[in-house]
Amino acid sequence: MRKRLLVVLTTLLIGALLISACAPAAEEAAPAGEEAEAKGLVFASVVKSIAFNWFKRLEVGILDWGAENGVTTFMEGPSEADSAAQVAIIEDLIAQGVDGICNVPYGVPENEPAQKKAIDAGIFVVTHEAATASEGTVHYDVEAFDNCAYGEEMMVELATRMGEEGKYVQFVGSLTNATHNEWTDCALAYQEANYPNMEFLGKFESKEDQEVVYNAFKDLLKTYPDIAGMQGSAAGDVVAAGRVIEEAGLNDDIAVVGTSLTSYAGELLKTGAVDLAMVWDPATAGAACNAVLLKLVNGEEIVDGMDLGVPGYESIVLATGANGAPVIYGSAWAKITADNMDQYDF
Repeated sequence: MRKRLLVVLTTLLIGALLISACAPAAEEAAPAGEEAEAKGLVFASVVKSIAFNWFKRLEVGILDWGAENGVTTFMEGPSEADSAAQVAIIEDLIAQGVDGICNVPYGVPENEPAQKKAIDAGIFVVTHEAATASEGTVHYDVEAFDNCAYGEEMMVELATRMGEEGKYVQFVGSLTNATHNEWTDCALAYQEANYPNMEFLGKFESKEDQEVVYNAFKDLLKTYPDIAGMQGSAAGDVVAAGRVIEEAGLNDDIAVVGTSLTSYAGELLKTGAVDLAMVWDPATAGAACNAVLLKLVNGEEIVDGMDLGVPGYESIVLATGANGAPVIYGSAWAKITADNMDQYDF
């Protein structure tokens, strides 16, 4: 009996040791999505305005990414672009205790105190379109591409359509929008260095409102009837200028190039009132922003050349922004014309 009991106990002990040895391996093999779901992670994305098609598309990206990775994701933003309203939303998210925030600030400096407060509360914060963020106010900023290169490329396209001569203007969503101003400043510098026969008339604030641009461009056209070009930054800028140009019958006389979407500028691309819309897919940008949050929550190191698992961000480039924040660059821009717009139908 004693021998039998010893055999049984020995067998049970060996079995228990085998089970305990296998358990960690099963845990380690669990997909990232299951791991995130088990933790019950919640990531919030805050945008300039939920009224814009641009951010409706971004929401598609973050919701799809969340479903694929087992993270609860959602988007919030004011009905009109407003930094104070964004700050209030971030304050509320801090109170809710979300695990991560992806912020697309209307004004970078205005949002930074709230972002810093979130970080101090133990929340991971990643921004998009904020490459000039200050060190310590964000863990990483995610950009679809190098902003200066994008602005220079926009200028090449505008100059080509203007025959490299004539007067032009620029529009930005706000004078504190880091990304828009980086595009336009780099475009201006490139023009001055490469196209001496072009004349810059000035930079104007659209406030992310098409009617503001529409009225401002009409006034500019009265003052400078020989304007030959316009560069836009917010998605509606080129649309509003295109409306003015079409109404004036100047489709063939004024070149219009800027960031926009097919859903905004498609009809004007067809008529030639807008010549070119440059873009990146907001959906993949939103997904990339949340992918970085997940890596941070999981304690992963963000390294140069890393694949975020999102199209256009398969081999990221790390850099330091103008004000010290770490910036992640993808390679995800596209050019939309009347000929290929069906490929970018969002």
